[in-house]
Amino acid sequence: MSLEPPPARAPWYEMVEHAGERFLFASRWLLAPLYVGLVVALVAIAIKFFQELWHLTTHIIDSTGDDIVLSVLALLDLGLLANLVLIVIFAGYENFVSKIAAARKSEDRPHWMGHVDFSGLKMKLIGSIVAISAIGLLADFTGLTKKDHIDTNELMWRVVLHLTFVVSGLLFAVMDWVGERRMLLTKQTHGHADESE
Repeated sequence: MSLEPPPARAPWYEMVEHAGERFLFASRWLLAPLYVGLVVALVAIAIKFFQELWHLTTHIIDSTGDDIVLSVLALLDLGLLANLVLIVIFAGYENFVSKIAAARKSEDRPHWMGHVDFSGLKMKLIGSIVAISAIGLLADFTGLTKKDHIDTNELMWRVVLHLTFVVSGLLFAVMDWVGERRMLLTKQTHGHADESE
C-alpha cells in the first residue's frame, strides 16, 4: 500500500501562508509594552516600600511592638509582591517574547531565568500569592489587638479566601504532577514501541 504525496501547493499560496505566519509570530511583540508597564509598577512598589520603611524608622520610638510587627509585615508584603512582578517580567518575556540576551553571560543572572516554563511560572505565581495572602492574614490577626470591635464576618472571608488560594495552589501542583507523569509514561511507551519496530 503506497501513500500518495500531497498535491503541490501553488507558490502564491505558500507566500501568503508564510507572510501570515511571520505576522502571527511578530505579534508576540505586542506583549513587550505590557512587561514595560510591569517595570513601572515595580518602581511604584519600590517607592511605596521606601515610604513604609521611612515611616517605620521615623516612628520607631513611639511605636508599640504590634505597630512594628505590622510595619515589618507590610514591608514583607511589598517585597514579595515585587518578587512576584519580577518573576512575571523575566519569565513571561523569555517564554512569550524573546530571550534576554543582555543577561545571558551575566554572573548576576538568576538561576531560574530561562528555565521557568509556563507551568513553573504558574506555580511561582500561586506560591507568591499564597505567601502574600498569608502575610496579609497575619497582619489582620496581629492588628486585632488594636481594634475595639472585630468584624468576624470580614475576618472569616479573609480566611476563606486564603484557604482558596492554598487549595488552588495544591490543585495546580497535582495537575502539573499528573501531566508530567503522563508525558513521562507516553515517552516511555513510544520509546518501547520504537525499539520493538
